[in-house]
Amino acid sequence: MYSYCENGGGRVESTRREVGWMPRESPFVIKLSTEERRVLGERARKYTSPYFNVVRAKMILLAADGLSNDEIATRLDVGRDVVSQWRKRFFEKRLPGLEEGPRSGRPRAFPPGGRRAG
Repeated sequence: MYSYCENGGGRVESTRREVGWMPRESPFVIKLSTEERRVLGERARKYTSPYFNVVRAKMILLAADGLSNDEIATRLDVGRDVVSQWRKRFFEKRLPGLEEGPRSGRPRAFPPGGRRAG
């Protein structure tokens, strides 16, 4: 729900009305086993891993600590929809759900780690 207010310069800005607004809670409550927490902790601290693996691990660890999707998105500077997607995938598939899946469309022209001629 948004309201509009004039900021003195003739411009109109949109602001969120805080009265009655509550963030949505995810139906996918994350509870981690000791082993899952250990694996995710290692992934989150591994600087040589691809960035997306580190962020996914941090998302799940923060979700397990009870943070909302909005709080996680703000802390990690990602969209709330991205957090929601990975929380759901982890809830349904656990650790294997965080891995890259097959993608549709044309394969990459250059394989990862490959070198271009020239």
